[in-house]
Amino acid sequence: MEQLERYGYPALALLVLLEGIGIPTPAVSVVVAAAVLAGHGSMSLPLVVVITFAAAVAGDNLGFWLGRRAGRPVILRWGRRVGLTEPRLTRAEEFFARRGRNIVVVARFIDGLRQTNGLIAGAIALPWRQYAVRDAIGGALWTALWVSVGAFAGGNLERVRTFVHRYETPAIVLAALLVLSFSLVYVWRRRRRAVR
Repeated sequence: MEQLERYGYPALALLVLLEGIGIPTPAVSVVVAAAVLAGHGSMSLPLVVVITFAAAVAGDNLGFWLGRRAGRPVILRWGRRVGLTEPRLTRAEEFFARRGRNIVVVARFIDGLRQTNGLIAGAIALPWRQYAVRDAIGGALWTALWVSVGAFAGGNLERVRTFVHRYETPAIVLAALLVLSFSLVYVWRRRRRAVR
């Protein structure tokens, strides 16, 4: 990508962030291209990972804040400019309602929902803490997938292995803590409901 080669990390951050607030950008292509460039030594793979993850989560949380503040009417008024029409928003809201809060994790992998999940979650008043944790998990998985694709395509396999090996233990500990936290909250809520 020409913008990526010219502007580097700021272009990567901006394009990924803008997608999170509902503005269609070629974020997936940019992340893959950045990882390919890292394979050729033009960019740093750890920086590509960190910037992609941070921009994805920041964009989604900014989208969440906009959805919460603006609400459905404003989203519909301005959303038409980027293809977020009332029927699409209604379908997405129904999808969220049917699938529950955990759809936030998966939404990052579904085109259309990836760009609007923050806006929708904010507009339907999903509690921010519940949104933020699930969004961070989805952002981490999405970043890992597309950076890996680009790294493999760019001949960066050894760097990926070194990076994964270096952060393997902290990642496993973090994943275990997240699973434990979700489990404890789930058990606590079930017991609370049973007492009522």
